[in-house]
Amino acid sequence: MKVAVVGATGMVGNVMLKVLEERNFPLTELIPVASERSVGKKINFAGKEYEVVGLETAVSMKPEIALFSAGGDTSLEWAPKFAAAGTTVIDNSSAWRMNPDNKLVIPEINANLLSAEDKIIANPNCSTIQLLMALKPLHDTYKIKRVVVSTYQSITGTGVKAVKQLENEYAGSKGEMAYPYPIHRNALPHCDVFQDNGYTKEEMKLTNETKKILGDDSVNVTATAIRIPVVGGHSESVNIEFERDFEEAEVRQLLNDFPGIKVQDNPGVNTYPMPIYAEGKDDVFVGRIRRDHSQPNSLNMWIVADNLRKGAATNAVQIAEYLIENKLV
Repeated sequence: MKVAVVGATGMVGNVMLKVLEERNFPLTELIPVASERSVGKKINFAGKEYEVVGLETAVSMKPEIALFSAGGDTSLEWAPKFAAAGTTVIDNSSAWRMNPDNKLVIPEINANLLSAEDKIIANPNCSTIQLLMALKPLHDTYKIKRVVVSTYQSITGTGVKAVKQLENEYAGSKGEMAYPYPIHRNALPHCDVFQDNGYTKEEMKLTNETKKILGDDSVNVTATAIRIPVVGGHSESVNIEFERDFEEAEVRQLLNDFPGIKVQDNPGVNTYPMPIYAEGKDDVFVGRIRRDHSQPNSLNMWIVADNLRKGAATNAVQIAEYLIENKLV
């Protein structure tokens, strides 16, 4: 089982390598792949040293699986080349997510849709993954009509440049800016680029990806995405309107029973999800579960997850594990 990690020297690529090692992923050969400027660099994985190769070399090595985290343009150009060589690509960019011919997969929700014919599989947006993990068991039971979500997103979602900007601002140093304004002691209601409809691409991903993953266009989602000076993970304030009423105790039970969800919800002793505790973990944490008394059949929740792990690397590795377990590669 040869596995290529495309973008191995980047922030998500590094976490992919870490997750593969932690989960004892059954690979026989690792192929770390990066841009030409990183070719020849050495990386350590599971006690061995590997040399970074370029994309063309990686395609010629015909890996069974390629985990991509190298940006949309790279994915659009190179994922089809890997697929043509017989490789199954699991892509972390937005390049293939809304393509009707490509599956958009959260393993706990819809991995059963995958087949051996799926050669380019899309990993959802980090904010979408944690939102849908919490929505899925509730949608199955109460049928969701509408979701209003505000995200409070870690700078790690932007990448190394953003982390460096925050570090420079902490230190009072000047440096390259990832954002149009300072992020230290600030909150930017601006994740990704603005669209003609006034929403950002990040906000529209939450709307469109939710419908595709749930397979239900009747679920309406409206989002506001905010960048905050946090490194541990993304947080989401979520208001959900259902078609039928619910009991809070049953909601907690449904969430608690869903794989990959941990309920942290005891305000009496200040127990609720926070990025500082989610960092480095693969679970999605849900708390502040309470009825919305302003309208019928409505619920408020707070959802937190490490955006580099379940929001990106871990979800991709879980898809790969599913493919192997079900002999689809």
